[in-house]
This record gives sequence, structure tokens and C-alpha cells, in this order.
Amino acid sequence: MFSLCRNHNYKVAMMQITQQFGTLVAFVLFTLVAATHAPATDTVEFLNGSKLSGTIKSIRKADKEFDFETSVGNRTFSRVYPFHKVHAVTYQGTRYELTPLAGATESADATPTTRSKSEVLALIAAAGQSPPEWFDSTELDYPESLDLAWPLQPPKGPWQAHKNMGQYIWSVINENPSRWHSGIKLIHHLLTLHKDNPQLLKRDMNALGSAYFRLMQDYPRAAFWYQKGKPTAATQDGVHLAECYWRLGNRAMALQMLQSRSLNLNAIKLLGDMGQIDQALKLTAVYQRSNANNQANLLAGDALRKAGKLDQAIEYYQRVIDSDNHRNEEYEQRAKARAQESIDTIRLYDQADVSTAADGTYTDSSTGYNGKLVVEVTVESGELKTVKITDHKEKQFYSSLTDTPAQLIQNQSVQGVDGTSGATITSQAIVNATAKALAKAKP
Repeated sequence: MFSLCRNHNYKVAMMQITQQFGTLVAFVLFTLVAATHAPATDTVEFLNGSKLSGTIKSIRKADKEFDFETSVGNRTFSRVYPFHKVHAVTYQGTRYELTPLAGATESADATPTTRSKSEVLALIAAAGQSPPEWFDSTELDYPESLDLAWPLQPPKGPWQAHKNMGQYIWSVINENPSRWHSGIKLIHHLLTLHKDNPQLLKRDMNALGSAYFRLMQDYPRAAFWYQKGKPTAATQDGVHLAECYWRLGNRAMALQMLQSRSLNLNAIKLLGDMGQIDQALKLTAVYQRSNANNQANLLAGDALRKAGKLDQAIEYYQRVIDSDNHRNEEYEQRAKARAQESIDTIRLYDQADVSTAADGTYTDSSTGYNGKLVVEVTVESGELKTVKITDHKEKQFYSSLTDTPAQLIQNQSVQGVDGTSGATITSQAIVNATAKALAKAKP
């Protein structure tokens, strides 16, 4: 049967299998016979109509998900996509439909379904009891100079990413997608080294949850390790755990997690994404009395902008521009630039109407976390066909580089786009740059 993989007889056989057993069975059977062939350019078609080209690296039929590798600019990213978020894949030259489009309303990044608490907990437990498909084949790779003791209070001094574990994770693992798998395996290794130290173990568990959340967007495994680390909603990890519950399909679990007297700043964005605008603004008011007031105002502006409350959004962005309470000059320039660009984008909404845009390719830029981010968009027959990030200096928030373009194509608009908590500035930079580029596309 392997000899038939690429020829006409094989494709006819697959069509017969599809008709008799359904597309999902055909896809799973296809993976068994195509696994030995060299990687080809594959395509994922999401339920929202957006497409992504790259390579399907591995398929886990038991978990109903697959790993997909794609490139943005000069970087390569590996992401996990569950079958239910994908309409079809073109794998090794043959197209397979996984989820029918009829009745599909969810986006590539939205909560896929509603699950009961027991269903969510079962999903999390199942993910935590088995390693990812790539885990066993990934080498444990780290510099010999690295201090695996990873004390809770590292020694003060200059940045030493080759020695300090926290700095190594931040600037070596996070900034290099090719190291994400080995980095996660390293944190798993630390769990065994610190098994007799409850404080270090708790920190390691939360670090592992954060890695699965931020790097892989593997929400079940992230939640598994967060639950073991027991972060509170006063921390970013606790807000991320609440977001896991929401994205896994249980809004009530997320809101219960956020019913804390002390909430981390990033809860503003999550509450806004969940439609809890009043609560998001109440939390913003709390942070007005802190040194994080400008971050809070930016997050509130983003939440209001996504909710379509544009006049209010402009008011919160303007607070940042008018503020003289910034950490330093660099932060001030960056925050004010982002606020002004967000206001400009709102005012460009009418001009950035894709349906009236002239065919062509347009480029513009906006301010991200670490400098200018450049976007190239293509319009064809009144539709936004592609959104590509052609240049950026972002170092930590890679999920937005693929998710935000997908949402822009899904929405066919620069309005109503969200991003994973902690990555909102990168996401909004992509939206702002896209709006500026589309404004150039007037016929």
C-alpha cells in the first residue's frame, strides 16, 4: 500500500474511504501511509476561511491534533492545531476535509465549544498524563555553564543568560522558536532535580505552564501545570490559567478564577475579551493609582476598541499620551507612539474598508514591544487575501505573528481582533500597521 501513496490508484482508494467512513477517518488513515514520505508544502484551511502554508510535522490521532510548522519573516514557528479548528488540510499534495463549514462560526483563535467543568478537567488531566508527540525525540540540550539550581532569588549582577536560568529562558529559549521544544524539556528536567524542594517545584510548575501557554498555546497542558503550581489571579500565571479555562470552553471557570480581591494587570485584557467591559474598566481604575497606569490604560483602550466602543477607547489612549508618569524615556516614547497609532487606526477605520480597497499589495508599519513592525497586505476583488509580517523586532510574543493575521483575514476588517494575554501589544501593532496599509488602498 505504501507504493501507492502518490499515485492515482491511491487517491481513488482514499476517496472511497472518505465516502464510506468520513473525512476524519480518511485523514487518519492517510497519515499512516504518508508518514514515510519527505516533507512537502502543506496547507491548513481554517474554519474562518484563512489559510496558512507550511509543513505538517506530526499528527496525534488520539488527541485529534497536529503540529504545523510555518515561517514568518526569517523565523520558523511550530504550532499545535486541533482538528475541530481546521476545515481542511492539503497534506503531501492531497486535500482532506476535517470539519465541515456548515454552521461553523468560530475563529481560528476563539473558544471552540462549550464544555462542562468536568469535561474541561478531564481534558486537562488527559493532556497532563501524556507528553507531547515531539517530546521523546527532543534532546535535552543546554549549556554546561547553566545553573540548574535556579535559585528563587538569583544573584544580582549583569545579564548572564548562559548561567542564569530565568534569563536563559527569557532571551535564549523564548526568542528562538527552534529551541522551544528543548526548552520545555529542560523545564521538565528541572522538575525532577527540584522534586524535594516545594518552593522551587512550585516555581518550575508555573514556568512549565507558562511555556506551554505562551510558546505552544497548548492550553490543556498549560492548565495542567498551572493547576499544580497553584498561581493566584494576582499573578500573570493565574490570569493565564483563567484564560486556559475560557479557551477550553468554560467561561464560568475563568470568571471564578478572576473573582479575586487582587487581580494582575493582564486581567484587564482577558475580561475585555470575554465581554466583561465594566469589570475591565473597574480594574483599570485600580491601576490608575500605580506606576502601571499607562499599561492599564493601553489595555483598557484595546478592550474598548475590540468591543466597538471607539470614543471611549480614544479617551483611554489619550490618557497615555497626556501622562507624565512613565518608567523612563524609552518606555514613554514607545507607549505614546502605540497610543497615538491606535487612535490613528480608529480614525482610519472608514478608509481601511477592505470591500472598497483597490487590488494590490500595500505595506506600512507600527510600534510593537521592541520597535517597528512592518506588515504587507494583499487585496484582491474586495477581499483581504494575505497579511504578512515582513520585519519585526519582537522577542517574546510570537503567537500574535500568526494568530493576528489569521483573525484579520477571518474578519476582513481591522476591527474586533484579539490576542493571547500578554501579547496584546504585538497584536495591536499588526492591526495598526494593517489599517495604515489598507488606507493606502483607496481606488
